[in-house]
Amino acid sequence: MKRVLLLLANGFEAYEASVFTDVLGWNEYEGDGTTQIVTCGMHKQLKSAWGFTVIPEMQINTVDVSNFDALAIPGGSEEDGFYTDAYQEEFLSLIRQFNDAGKYIATICVGALPVGKSGVLKRRKGTTYHLNGGLRQKQLASYGVDVVNQPVIVDQNIITSSSPSTALEVAFILLERLTSAENCRRIKYLMGFQGE
Repeated sequence: MKRVLLLLANGFEAYEASVFTDVLGWNEYEGDGTTQIVTCGMHKQLKSAWGFTVIPEMQINTVDVSNFDALAIPGGSEEDGFYTDAYQEEFLSLIRQFNDAGKYIATICVGALPVGKSGVLKRRKGTTYHLNGGLRQKQLASYGVDVVNQPVIVDQNIITSSSPSTALEVAFILLERLTSAENCRRIKYLMGFQGE
C-alpha cells in the first residue's frame, strides 16, 4: 500500500486538498487499489479558507515518516492563517524528513512556499502562485529556489504548481509516480477526464 500524508495547515484551500483525496480515493476503489491517504494537521480541528472545518486523522507530532510514501501539501489563504501553521518549525521539519527519505512531495499553489522555506528546494526548480505581480514567486525565489514560470514543475521528488487550476494535474502526477502511467490513465478515464 502506498500511503500519502495530506498535510493541512489552517486556512488550507479545500479544493486543493480534495483533489488528492478524490484521485487517490478513486485509485483505492477503482484502480490498482494501492493508495491510501491520511490527513494530518497541527491542531485537532482545522478551518479551511472560507470556513470549511476538518478533523485530521493524525497530529503532526505523531507522524512516523517511514510509514508513508509521499507528502501532499495544498496551498491556502494568508487571511485565514495558512502561513501561521505552514511556517512553524514542526511543519518545516516534517517536509525535510520526507525529502531526506527521498519521498515524493506534491504541492499546489502556495503549498510550495513552506517547502521552499524548509530549504529542500534550494538550488532546485520550482513554482508557486504567479498572479498579483508575482509576489509569491518572489517569496519562493528568496528561499534560493530557481523559480520557473510554468504551471507545474517536477524537480526530482518534488512537484510544485502555480495555481488552483493545476491541482488535478498535480494529483494525477503523484498517482502516476506512486503507481504507473497505465493505472493513472485508467483513473483519468473512470473520472471522465479522458477517453479510452
